[in-house]
Amino acid sequence: MPEEHPVFTPARLGALELRNRVIRSAAFEGMCPGGVPSDELVAYHRRLAEGGVGMSTVAYASVEREGLTYGHQICLDRPGVEDGLRRVADAIREGGAASCIQIGHAGYFAAPYVTRSRPVGASSMLNLYGLSISRELGSAGISRLLDAFERGAAMVVEAGFDAVEVQAAHGYLLSQFLSPYTNRRSDRWGGSLENRLRFPLEVIRRVRRAVGDEHPVIVKMNLRDGFEGGLELEESVGIARAFAGEGVDALVPSGGFVSKVPMYVMRGDVPFEDMYRGQREIVKKVGLLLLGKVIVKAFPYRDLYFLDGARRIRAEVDVPLVVIGGVRTLEQMDGVVREGFEFVAMARPLVREPDLVARMRDGTALASTCEPCNRCVGAMDHGAVRCLDLEEKGG
Repeated sequence: MPEEHPVFTPARLGALELRNRVIRSAAFEGMCPGGVPSDELVAYHRRLAEGGVGMSTVAYASVEREGLTYGHQICLDRPGVEDGLRRVADAIREGGAASCIQIGHAGYFAAPYVTRSRPVGASSMLNLYGLSISRELGSAGISRLLDAFERGAAMVVEAGFDAVEVQAAHGYLLSQFLSPYTNRRSDRWGGSLENRLRFPLEVIRRVRRAVGDEHPVIVKMNLRDGFEGGLELEESVGIARAFAGEGVDALVPSGGFVSKVPMYVMRGDVPFEDMYRGQREIVKKVGLLLLGKVIVKAFPYRDLYFLDGARRIRAEVDVPLVVIGGVRTLEQMDGVVREGFEFVAMARPLVREPDLVARMRDGTALASTCEPCNRCVGAMDHGAVRCLDLEEKGG
């Protein structure tokens, strides 16, 4: 291994040592029919682990059915889910990587056609994409969800996962409590940043209690929501300080809001044709047809587009940070590690090239061939996420 590549040096994440500093981020796979991991998901993450990542993160697992946005994503209260999770964790370990899983709840943009219930959120909100109106969580609902997060975290480590990532970004439920746009409450759970932090911080405490000190707890958070009236960087710095004060093992500074600006997190082209063609649910299909170009706004792509915001967080907190967003080349990866960031994370490049990290390590690749066409995003409703561009080119 060339010494000049610090990204390939081992690094500690809490009590866990990773073989290198590259993390496969929690990008939706769509390989869990009925909410239970499939053979396809097991093989997918085995391939990523064998492809060289230091840790592979299994995407969004809802802590309860009411938090689902798709019927083919992991649901932690489904019968048989723990056995499937164990198979995935085992496959990642056998491939040589550490395993992580992201847990969360979609809140007000959960899909009623999947959950068969009215969505809940920090406040009552209209979700244009799902054409639904949520109800505000009461104290009983908050208590129920705290139990669900704790129970879900305990389940995934019992199934063999090394680390747990809490989804507090991208407009999911915890992000909805943090954002002034979606949290319009006047009780102890809303108003001031201190109050808006109350529920997410209690979730983190419950997750830590469930997994103990031997399993790292990572939190994905927003730098900015990406639209006027949403969370901005100044408050995000305070959020990062609060999360660090709870002893989290790493933060992943990201951004965007699925129900408002879904492409803010990814940047680049908007694959409307793939999204519409693949959509199977009539409500979402109508929503895309009527409001797609209003809801799905394009944001210009540039490499390392969350790095500047991550630098602000780096200056304020002393916990490991994961740089995400437009990481494409070996030079970039080495650069952020030399700058003082502990880890880098990728998603789209690894959808296209699951063995990219191994090829970078052995010197046969210097950069991903992935371009920000985002057709892998358009594949989400087709079933399993994959690179449609590569498929059409016969790759």
